[in-house]
Amino acid sequence: MTTKIEQAHDDDTIDLNALFGTLLDHKWLIVAITGCFFVAGVLYTVLATPIYQATAVVQVEQKTPSLPGLSDLSQSLGTSASQAVTEIALITSRLVVGQTVDDMRLNVQVQPRRMPLIGNYLSRGHKPGQPGKPRFGLSRYGWGGELVDIFRLTLPDPGMSATFELRAEAGGRFSLYDDDGNRVAQGAVGQPVTGKGVTLQIRQLVANPGTRFDVVVQPPLTTTTKLQSDIVALEQGNDSGIIGLTYNNADPDLARQVLEHVTRAYVRQNVERNSAEAASQLQFVKDQLPKVRQDLDKAQAAMNAFQMKSHSVDLSMQTKGLLDQIVSVENNLQQLHLQEADIERRFTHDHPAYKALQQQMGQLQAQKDRMQKEVGDLPDTQQELLKLSRDVQVSGNTYTSLLNQAQQLDIARAGTVGNVRIVDSAAVDPNVPVQPRKALVVIVVTFLGGFLALAFVFLRQILNRGIEDPALIEDLGLPVYASVPLSPGQGARLLGRGRSHAAHGPLLAIADPADLAVESIRSLRTSLHFARLEAKNNILMITGSSPFAGKTFVSANLAAVIAQAGQRVLLVDGDMRRGTLHQLLGVRTGRGLSDLLVGSAALADVIQPGPTENVHFISRGQVPPNPSELLMHAHFTRFIASVVPAYDLIIIDTPPILAVTDAAVIGHHAGTSLLVARFGLNKQRELALAKQRFEQNGVELKGAIFNAVERRTAGYSAYAYYKYQADPA
Repeated sequence: MTTKIEQAHDDDTIDLNALFGTLLDHKWLIVAITGCFFVAGVLYTVLATPIYQATAVVQVEQKTPSLPGLSDLSQSLGTSASQAVTEIALITSRLVVGQTVDDMRLNVQVQPRRMPLIGNYLSRGHKPGQPGKPRFGLSRYGWGGELVDIFRLTLPDPGMSATFELRAEAGGRFSLYDDDGNRVAQGAVGQPVTGKGVTLQIRQLVANPGTRFDVVVQPPLTTTTKLQSDIVALEQGNDSGIIGLTYNNADPDLARQVLEHVTRAYVRQNVERNSAEAASQLQFVKDQLPKVRQDLDKAQAAMNAFQMKSHSVDLSMQTKGLLDQIVSVENNLQQLHLQEADIERRFTHDHPAYKALQQQMGQLQAQKDRMQKEVGDLPDTQQELLKLSRDVQVSGNTYTSLLNQAQQLDIARAGTVGNVRIVDSAAVDPNVPVQPRKALVVIVVTFLGGFLALAFVFLRQILNRGIEDPALIEDLGLPVYASVPLSPGQGARLLGRGRSHAAHGPLLAIADPADLAVESIRSLRTSLHFARLEAKNNILMITGSSPFAGKTFVSANLAAVIAQAGQRVLLVDGDMRRGTLHQLLGVRTGRGLSDLLVGSAALADVIQPGPTENVHFISRGQVPPNPSELLMHAHFTRFIASVVPAYDLIIIDTPPILAVTDAAVIGHHAGTSLLVARFGLNKQRELALAKQRFEQNGVELKGAIFNAVERRTAGYSAYAYYKYQADPA
């Protein structure tokens, strides 16, 4: 129980040593992928079209109230915040941006065609109006410095969009083509041309003859909407009233001109808006002046009549103080009544401004009622004189205030200054593009490449469940007779996944006897010597669970090293479907095992000299339609019986057991059977299934050969292999 718990704990634990070893094993792959991304990032920063930023700054000043007391009302409503939020919406509104689109004809875009990938890079450095010479004989592309000024381009339907191709010709002439390649119009610079409902007039055209331009016409509303999203307006600081504007474009001059038009249009509409508002307020004040003047005249006439009747009665000191208070309250009430009339023209009674106004008027009215009670305690003569004096002073103050307000509004209406001003006009630095940020792009792309490389290595490691530890093979009950490392010499000859088994030159055991793989095969020879002591015959079958395990490589080199020990070896290619032993040995297929089994050739006709002395070779022969049936025929049994006494060892290379049943048939005749498993390719479950398949057919596997073992930083394969040979003289 404890062992199971500990094993489960070990399975869930992250082995940092193994992870670090995986990174070291694939360090060159990681470096290569990261380097490719680094180069791609550098190329992008070099070839990408630079983007320039135009900037401008405007200031929004607080608007002064048109009517007396309005600032107090705004403060009571909490509306004293900066007007920048509203003005930002006005700057990017269709009223302002749309006017810029119309003035600059931005809905018509003309771009010269560039050579793919490097055209934009090669076209830099040319001034407008000085076109560069065509390169590589490609006159259809623009190479920088082209200049096209379209004065007018109208479509049959102003709300439609269209794409045309403009071709520059010699002598200031041009041709216009539609998307289908049909010529729409042809003419000269400065002359309007018409064709198929399209009217075109070009003011200026400077380009090499043959240069082609893409002309895109969009509805003004579409262009306006896009420009609204491209222009960024932000307030600099809280309630500062300073608004910064930015606009990015590949053409620095166009970026500056667009932002300049936008700021000017915004200031112009602000002046017009303030002038219209002042005119409306002025008309309201002029309408109120006659009424207030009439009230003043009545109050003065009543005051004069009372003084004549009462023989100039004067107010007492107490009454004068009360009069001043009443006049102050009455003046405030009168101003609020004027504001009430102005607000009722613009808002409903549910608006917060109207409700706040009514609240202030209620407070003043309550204060006035308290003063009226004090007036009631005065003598009748003093009360009447106080009332008349109050009416005269209130009416006079109101009339004077309205006259002053009328003069201010008249000046504002006639003036050309609004509450906004341009602090910094539109400007752009053509030497410092804002995009791409070269250093940032290269760093980000390089880090992205490194991350993807690590992800690829770890993902491949997770998905690749191939065996990398021979202990997993032994867990299946198959002793590992030898672990053959993947040496540089073997890598040049070993069958790769999806590759041919063709090899140039002699076997590895002959070309490089001191190779690591050959040394391991010699240890296999020693292990087989003792394993065959109890075998029923001298036939050795070498097979695999699936293709590309390297069984053919092991068979051929094992035959060579056994022959070098003085034993006679017969190497048979038992894979009559896809056998490649003849390619590894560098001979032709000729007549072989299949020809022998069908009776079209004798044994002496199919035996060929091997790659070294004491080795004979039988190829697969012609590919038959029924290999399995031929192996089950009596001819194969007689063949085995005839060659067993003639050789010390017979090595038969067979097809994979999980692909066909040929290996199971041959295994009944073999005294020793070995299964080749390749490092990182064959899975443990796959080997278990192959072992089960042999057991079902009555064939006993003596063990396995762990082939193509790669050096690993961590794990079993981290143990180094060394050459042990004589020092050079």
